[in-house]
Amino acid sequence: MGIERSLADRKGKSFCELPKETTNSNGRSRKNRRRQRKMLPVQMLFETCKEVFASAGTGIIPPPQHIEKLRSVLDAIRPEDVGLKPEMPYFRTSAAQRIPKITYMHIYECKKFSMGIFCLPPSGVIPLHNHPGMTVFSKLLFGTMHIKSYDWAADLVPHSPTNLKPSQIQSPEVRLAKIKVDADFSAPCTPSILYPADGGNMHCFTAVTACAVLDVLGPPYSDPDGRHCTYYLNHPFSKFSDDGTSIPEEERKGYEWLQEREKLENIEVKGALYGGPKFVES
Repeated sequence: MGIERSLADRKGKSFCELPKETTNSNGRSRKNRRRQRKMLPVQMLFETCKEVFASAGTGIIPPPQHIEKLRSVLDAIRPEDVGLKPEMPYFRTSAAQRIPKITYMHIYECKKFSMGIFCLPPSGVIPLHNHPGMTVFSKLLFGTMHIKSYDWAADLVPHSPTNLKPSQIQSPEVRLAKIKVDADFSAPCTPSILYPADGGNMHCFTAVTACAVLDVLGPPYSDPDGRHCTYYLNHPFSKFSDDGTSIPEEERKGYEWLQEREKLENIEVKGALYGGPKFVES
């Protein structure tokens, strides 16, 4: 999931604007329009995902008009549209909990896309991870969250070696990445989009307050298809020498080294059933 800096102040056309009816029956036309207007937001999201990700595959990015359509649908979704309230127990921690527990509500998944909600209590952390070959849409439903995201620097710094094995690290490799975002975001935020190689494909999340994020992934994670979630440790640029870099001294704070990690610590994620409005899998 990625979060952009801009706020949701776009107006544009409503995502639920209806096409012109071609039927000759005025009664039937009005009935169809009423049915479409009454479609639940979660049903609209499901139907739009089916359309947007109809040709989904590793590294395949939906066309711009489909991207904008799904972004508009997400932009209109509110916490109550998916059955969430800030006072729910998912967003609280007890004194006995050493590590804030994160809850993931699974809504839907198929080979083309997945939908789900991350519920984070204050100080909850989703560690730095990636979304290989995937296009990810995210909507911060409520709360404030700190986002730090990166893109690989290979294309940005073509004359700089981007894979090193410094003497301080035996394995695995570290790789140079450019910091894309490092800031707090508060709802309402414009739904964000990250792409396979742009937009902050590697990112971590820290809940400043209790918050919830609706995620749509197309296609979803799949080990057999090479879409495995990898977690990383981040190191400051100054930690390792890179004598061949072409990055000016004054810009080096905008880059860090990312190192793959095998074991996750200080994180607890619990699955939960989606309890919001139901939708029909047509």
